Amino acid sequence: MKHSALQVPVLVLAGVLAACQPAQDPKAEAAAQAAAQEQAAEEMAKAFEAEYGRQNWELARAHGDVLMSKYPSSAAAARIEERYNEVKGRATQAREQRRLSVLWTYQTQPVKGGEQLSASIYAKDHVDTDGSGARPVQLIFRDHPDWGRSSYLVLEKGDFDCYGGCKVSLKVDDAEPKPVDASRPKTDEAIAMFIEDEKMLWRTVKGAKVIAIEFPVKAGGTRTAVFEVGGLDANKLPKWN
Repeated sequence: MKHSALQVPVLVLAGVLAACQPAQDPKAEAAAQAAAQEQAAEEMAKAFEAEYGRQNWELARAHGDVLMSKYPSSAAAARIEERYNEVKGRATQAREQRRLSVLWTYQTQPVKGGEQLSASIYAKDHVDTDGSGARPVQLIFRDHPDWGRSSYLVLEKGDFDCYGGCKVSLKVDDAEPKPVDASRPKTDEAIAMFIEDEKMLWRTVKGAKVIAIEFPVKAGGTRTAVFEVGGLDANKLPKWN
């Protein structure tokens, strides 16, 4: 009973204290919340501007995306809007360039007389060259200390119908196809066909986005291999430049 008697005054006192608290001003509370949001938006804008200055377009876009999503009506969003729209395009280009770059493989191998350097890329789609199913087709540029520079296609199955020489069709981006000399060496080491003018092909690939090579096959007719070459790092084969 003594404990119950003590509880009443405590509850009364709590009520009195609550009544004495000043009432919250809705306008002041809203203003404080808006200020906090503007501050957060400014911090995000600073991060965007830092990456923009570094030309790190993809990370700049990531910061811009968050800012525009969370604080679209902020002063910071208005300030960066023009650059944000620019960055969206640049980030897409950077992502595509990175995708194209990883399509290429570069190798350095020790050989008699020095080093063999090569740059290679697989066709965008597999090609059925002999009726056994679609398989990879590879384009290779090679710099060998004894054999010199060469460019050639390699098949995994089937064979080229180009022994003694032939013409292949080379299409570059949206240009009309043109005939190019090629030849299939008499060797069992690889199913390879050389593009005779390797310097021309190298210059072409350096300035192209996509090339397509149509070549004759022993199975009959021709096949076409399409290569997305726009990510070539020409500095990997310095003697070719």
